[in-house]
Amino acid sequence: MDAGRAADLYDAVVVGGGPAGLAAALYLARARYRVLVVEKDTFGGQITITAEVVNYPGVEKTEGHSLTETMRRQALHFGAEFLLAEAQGIDVDGDFRIVRTSRGAFRCFAVLLATGAHPRKVGFEGEETFRGRGVAYCATCDGGFFTDRDVFVVGGGFAAAEEAMFLTRYARSVTMLVRRSTLSCAESIAEQVLAHESVRVRFNTVLEAVEGDTALRRAVFRDTVTGRLETYAPPEGETFGVFVFAGYEPASRLAEGLAELTGQGNIVTDREQRTRTEGVYAAGDVCDKRLRQVVTAVSDGAVAATSIERYAADMQRKTGLRPQRPATAPASSGASKASAPSGNARETEGGFLTAEQREQLAGVFARMERPLILKAEPDSRPVSEDLRRMLMELAALTDKLTVEWTPPSDGPERPCVRVLRADGTDTGIAFHGVPGGHEFNSFVVGLYNAAGPGQSIDPALAEAIAAIDRPLDLQIVVALSCTMCPELVIAAQKIAASNPLVTAKVYDVNHFPELRERYKIMSVPCLIINKAKVAFGKKTLGLSYALTVTDLVLAPAMPSNTARAGGIVFPLVQSLSNTFKSRPDDGTANRIGSFLHLTAYQVDMVTSAMFMTSMAANPLIVQLAAEAAGIEITWVGWIMASIVPGIISLIVVPMVIYRLSTPEVKETPDASEMAKGK
Repeated sequence: MDAGRAADLYDAVVVGGGPAGLAAALYLARARYRVLVVEKDTFGGQITITAEVVNYPGVEKTEGHSLTETMRRQALHFGAEFLLAEAQGIDVDGDFRIVRTSRGAFRCFAVLLATGAHPRKVGFEGEETFRGRGVAYCATCDGGFFTDRDVFVVGGGFAAAEEAMFLTRYARSVTMLVRRSTLSCAESIAEQVLAHESVRVRFNTVLEAVEGDTALRRAVFRDTVTGRLETYAPPEGETFGVFVFAGYEPASRLAEGLAELTGQGNIVTDREQRTRTEGVYAAGDVCDKRLRQVVTAVSDGAVAATSIERYAADMQRKTGLRPQRPATAPASSGASKASAPSGNARETEGGFLTAEQREQLAGVFARMERPLILKAEPDSRPVSEDLRRMLMELAALTDKLTVEWTPPSDGPERPCVRVLRADGTDTGIAFHGVPGGHEFNSFVVGLYNAAGPGQSIDPALAEAIAAIDRPLDLQIVVALSCTMCPELVIAAQKIAASNPLVTAKVYDVNHFPELRERYKIMSVPCLIINKAKVAFGKKTLGLSYALTVTDLVLAPAMPSNTARAGGIVFPLVQSLSNTFKSRPDDGTANRIGSFLHLTAYQVDMVTSAMFMTSMAANPLIVQLAAEAAGIEITWVGWIMASIVPGIISLIVVPMVIYRLSTPEVKETPDASEMAKGK
C-alpha cells in the first residue's frame, strides 16, 4: 500500500451538508469509511430556517436547526470530517474522483451530490430591481423588516403555506397569491392556512409587477381566469413586502456531463442512488423524485451510503489503497454555524458556551499566532451586559485574547467590540451588537484571520486584496437568525485582516434600526460600501473566497482615470477564464480556466479594470462599481465584456493549451484541523 497516496484519499466526498448529506456521512463514518462533507453555506441545509418540524418520525416537535444539528453531531461522533467551502467541479481520473473546491482539491473513490435546491424566482416585473427593497425569499431572515405592514406571499406549496403562517408574527396582514384554484401542499397544512385568521388566500391570482422608489409602493395582480388586472397600494407613506416561495430549482450544476438530468434539471439516479457515471451518486432534493421532505432526503442519503460502502470496498481492493481515517473524531469546522450560541445571545446553563464549544474554541485559539485585544464599547442597554459576559467567557479560554472595557456611552455605534492587535492598532474588524446566532462562528473566524495564520486563500486573490490602495469601508448589516449572512461577513473580515486600508464593520440590524432607515434596508445581508453604495443578498453579491469578493470591493477604491485606461485586457482574459471554469464536465476546459485566472492577475492594470470583470455575470455589481468609479457604462462597454471575450477565445486558447497540466490535489487546512492542532 502507498501510504502517502492513502493519506490524502477519501472513500467518499459528500457535496452538501443538508439532511441527505449528513445521513450519508453518518452511515459511512459509522461503517469505518473516511468521508468528508463539503458545504458552502450552513450545515443542515434549508431546513435550518424552518421554525417547526412536526412530521419527522420519532421526533414529536423540533426546530429544523436542532434536528440537523443532532445529525451533524452524530456523524461527527463517528469520525466524519466537515469543511466549509464551495465545490467548483468534479473530475474523473481513472479509479479516482477529484472534487475541486474553493479550499483545495480532494481525491476520493466516490462522490455524493447532495446539493439540494434553491428558491426559484418567479420573473414578475420588478422582482430583481426590488430584491432587498421589499422583495424577499426568506421569512426567517427578513420577516422582521415588515412588522405591521401588509405582506404578499407568492406560491401555494408547503414552503409558501408555512412561511405565510410564520409571517403573521410580524405582518399586519398576510395574503397568499396562488396561481391555481387549490393549495398544492398537504391537506393538513392547507387546512391550517385556510383557517388562520391572519392569512388570506387569493386563488387564481398571479403577481404581474411591483413598482416603487426606494421601497415598494404598488403591486399589480392578474386573475388567471378572467384576465382582470388589479392594483394594490399601501396606505400613504407606507410600503409592503413580497415573499417569493414558488418552488425550488435543483442545484445540479456539478452534475452536468456526469449525470442524466431531467428537463427541470433534477439528477436521474437508479434505486441505489447511482448516476450514469461510475463512482458518482446523488441524494436528496437535487434528485428526480416525487416527494421532497427531510425524511425522504435522509432515506436517500442512507441508501446512497450503503451503495458507496460496497463501491469503496471494491476500489480499496482494486487499488490497494485504504484511506486513513483521523486517529480521533475530528472537531467540527470552526466556521460551521451549527453549534453557535442562540440567536438572542442569551446564556444557557449559566454561560454562553457549551462544553463542546469550549473544547472546539480552545483548539482554534491555540492555533492563533498573535494575541488580540477585544475592545468593548458598551452603551446603557442590557445588550451591553450580554456583550461583556460573552467576551469575558471567550477570553477565559485563552491567553491570546484580552478584553478592554471602555466607559459606557450612548453613542450611535454602540454597543460594539473592536478587534485590536496587541500594540493597540486596529485590525479593521468590528461587531456592533453581540456576535451570537449564526454570527458567532463568523466572529471566531474573523479573530483567527486577524491573529494569523488565518484561512488560506488563492495567492492571486491575496495579491489583488493587497493591491487596494485607498480607504475602503465595508458595513455589513445582518440578522443573527440569517443563514446567508456569515459568508459575506467572513469574506469582508478576511479582506480587512489582509489590508490595513479596509475596515469590515458588522451590525446586528435589531440593535441599529437607524441604519435600516437610512439605507432603506428590507433584507439581509446588506453590504454598504463607503457609506454610499448598497447591495443586498449573498447570492447577488457572490461574496466568498473567490474572485467576486475582490471584484466588488475593489471597484469603489479604484481611480477613474486608470479605470478608463485599463478596462480592456483584464476583463477579456478573466471573462474567458470564467467561461471555461463554468464547465464542470470538462477537465481540460477547467485547466484552461485556471490558467487564464492566474494570467489575468498578472495584468498590470488589474485594479483599474476590476469593475468590468463581473459585467457579464452581475449587472448590479457592475452598476455599483461603475458609479463608484465615476464611469458611465455604455452599450459599447457591455459588448466589450460579453461578446468580445468569445471572439478573443479563438485566438487565446491555442496559445495556452500547451501550458496545461493536471491540477495539484491537496487538502487545505480548515477549522476542523485548527481545533485538532494540525
